Amino acid sequence: MFRPMRRFKQQLTEQECLAILTTEPRGVLSLIGDGGYPYGVPLDFVYDDGCLYFHCALSGHKLDAVKACDKASFCVLDKGRKPDDDWAYYFNSVIVFGRIRIVDDAEEKLNRLKQLGLKYYPTVGEVNEEIRKDADRCHILALTIEHMTGKRVHER
Repeated sequence: MFRPMRRFKQQLTEQECLAILTTEPRGVLSLIGDGGYPYGVPLDFVYDDGCLYFHCALSGHKLDAVKACDKASFCVLDKGRKPDDDWAYYFNSVIVFGRIRIVDDAEEKLNRLKQLGLKYYPTVGEVNEEIRKDADRCHILALTIEHMTGKRVHER
């Protein structure tokens, strides 16, 4: 169902892809939006055991798109590097495809909010305070990865 990577010599290993999904701070979630147009939105995320987790408001374009179609794609780039003697950047990217859903279980929602918070906030206390204030004003989305590819890129 999913295409093989055309530039297979540049393909990252699964382990390299997972390292990017574990360490990089944000990516772009792509969904089918209004009128069938693609809708891409940059998001913070956390990876855990074959799934990506995001938070979102209780209403809005992203949530409407998820409710209309559960197919999604997510793209992450690493920071890349530009050698001093070159004009071009070297970077790695990961693209995943899968099914996205709203997390309904309250305990799972709180656990995922905590995971997200711990990735971005400096202290556990701040994470707990944000969850206390805002947990009832958001959803957690879970993207189960069905297919993943990674690529080494050298712009030329």
